[in-house]
Amino acid sequence: MSEITFKRKFYDEMLEWKKNSNGKSALMIDGARRVGKSTIAEEFAKNEYDDYLLIDFVNASKDIKDNFDNLGNMDVFFRNLFLFAGKGLKSSNSVIIFDEVQFFPRARAAIKYLVADGRYDYLETGSLLSIKKNTQNILIPSEEHHLKMNPMDFEEFLLANGDDNLLDFLNKWEYLEPIPDAFFNPLCEKLKMYYITGGM
Repeated sequence: MSEITFKRKFYDEMLEWKKNSNGKSALMIDGARRVGKSTIAEEFAKNEYDDYLLIDFVNASKDIKDNFDNLGNMDVFFRNLFLFAGKGLKSSNSVIIFDEVQFFPRARAAIKYLVADGRYDYLETGSLLSIKKNTQNILIPSEEHHLKMNPMDFEEFLLANGDDNLLDFLNKWEYLEPIPDAFFNPLCEKLKMYYITGGM
């Protein structure tokens, strides 16, 4: 069964970063837990690059973490990274994702050197509170572009539920006009669902 991916406005912000950065910065995606940071990072990597490598620091091996000792020699660093991760990258139009980077702040500090090396692009994801707590002993790289991801807004929620017609109505509706019952009742029901689920 294929994974369902919802359309998020945040994706457009990521496209803007890729266009403007041109490899000169990494993208740090933070936000509350369970808003879809990891999902959108991997979806972006699949759609916008030839290849990608995902390193999840919740489950990363000691070998992968210890390999950050080799940043002084990037050839050794990447050789070992691909060996320990069990996958190389096919082309220079590739991206490395550091997922849940708050569990290994040293990887975040390494972004300065990885971006300067220029071989690949970098995405980082992390939960907001943990990121703030775990950055006391590292220098946050200026090469890191920061974007905050929020839960689904009501428009995204309507799209995720296949209610394109309701969204189209909202976008065209003049706020001083009463809402016809044909739209008012379904909108009220969807709004209740949105509140109950917290927009997730």
